[in-house]
Amino acid sequence: MTLIKTSLLNAIAVIIKMAAMLGINKVLAIYIGPAGYAAIGQFQNAIQMITTFASGAINTGVTKYTAEYGDEPNKQIIVWRTASTISIIGTLVTAIVIAMFYQQIASLVFHSQKYASVFLWFAASLIFFVLNSLILAILNGKKEIIKFVFINITGSLFSLVITGLMVLKFQLYGALVSLAIYQALNFFVVGFFFIKSEWFKLNYFFGRIDKQVAKNLAKYSTMALTSAVCVPVSHILIRTHLGETLGWEAAGYWEAMWRLSSAYLMFVTTTLGVYYLPRLSELKTALEIKNEILQGYKIILPVAVVCGLVIYLLRDSIIGMLFSTDFNPMRELFAWQMLGDTLKIGGWILAYLMLGKAMIKMFIITEICFAAIFYGLVIIFVKEYGIEGSAIAHAVNYALYWMVMAVLIVMAFNNRYETKL
Repeated sequence: MTLIKTSLLNAIAVIIKMAAMLGINKVLAIYIGPAGYAAIGQFQNAIQMITTFASGAINTGVTKYTAEYGDEPNKQIIVWRTASTISIIGTLVTAIVIAMFYQQIASLVFHSQKYASVFLWFAASLIFFVLNSLILAILNGKKEIIKFVFINITGSLFSLVITGLMVLKFQLYGALVSLAIYQALNFFVVGFFFIKSEWFKLNYFFGRIDKQVAKNLAKYSTMALTSAVCVPVSHILIRTHLGETLGWEAAGYWEAMWRLSSAYLMFVTTTLGVYYLPRLSELKTALEIKNEILQGYKIILPVAVVCGLVIYLLRDSIIGMLFSTDFNPMRELFAWQMLGDTLKIGGWILAYLMLGKAMIKMFIITEICFAAIFYGLVIIFVKEYGIEGSAIAHAVNYALYWMVMAVLIVMAFNNRYETKL
């Protein structure tokens, strides 16, 4: 399937998911306000970290090797059996730990035990988070895009309905509980479409762990765990810094801006994951890789630029439509945030080569360094420019990231392949 066809199919799911996210944003803006946004962000980052650790952080590797072994179904089965066994064991252990220490975890995440019980809800539904992600990773690697798209659509609709109802009834606590449980309901839809696949057999997903496959998956586990720690931790630290220096309302403005960026960039980032990772895993020569990168820059980057420009021009209408007047101070974040988002996509198109070709050391070093740089830049620029400094830090960080990616990728591939990039 080509990049354009994949993008068009993926656009269906993304548009619905964006609409759902923006609908949720409006409900949250009305009922919980800027400070509540900060708490939502903290919990989402905690979920991201915990689910990645629970699954063994192997889903990227599952997609890669499912695609790579497309003509060798026996090898695919070994990958799936190993991955599912690791994920289930890891999830059960993690859920028990969360249930035992949920109050301490709540204190770390929320700086309070007021909402500690949401972690008990999360512990009970953790297995569904992990299995949903594993199934989607397999479908992505099998390039069953239609099923992949439909499952994402149902997940978005479940999220919208459940979050809306819970927020209306229980305000912030309801929003947190909905984040913890909606994947459990979505699992039944995911599972139905998965078992209807022609190649599905239940015994493909339970059994002995293959040591070599586990070792191969561990390469991607290391990279995923790095991201699972660096990105959420840097965001938690940034929110905490903003909350302690400028007030938790300011942290809420930053979170609202970040959620808006995530929503409109979803089309680009999901296309990178759905198309680029399996595609780059298949390519064998530097010339093929170079052509694929250039195609990405011709198609994906202009989309990001246009979207960012339109959102900047319509920023006042967007705040009024998607948030509320309480969020008007976030207006000053738009220009730098849109610039930073465009630079981010430019760098990510190159960075996906590190995932596709398992460049472990390079990926880990750059993830750690730029997460730390982002946090450091926020401290520096916020001190000088206030809340706007957080968006300036975002733009500066990704300008540096893109430049470093360009240099490192060219050097790495010129050493690996006879044909130069």
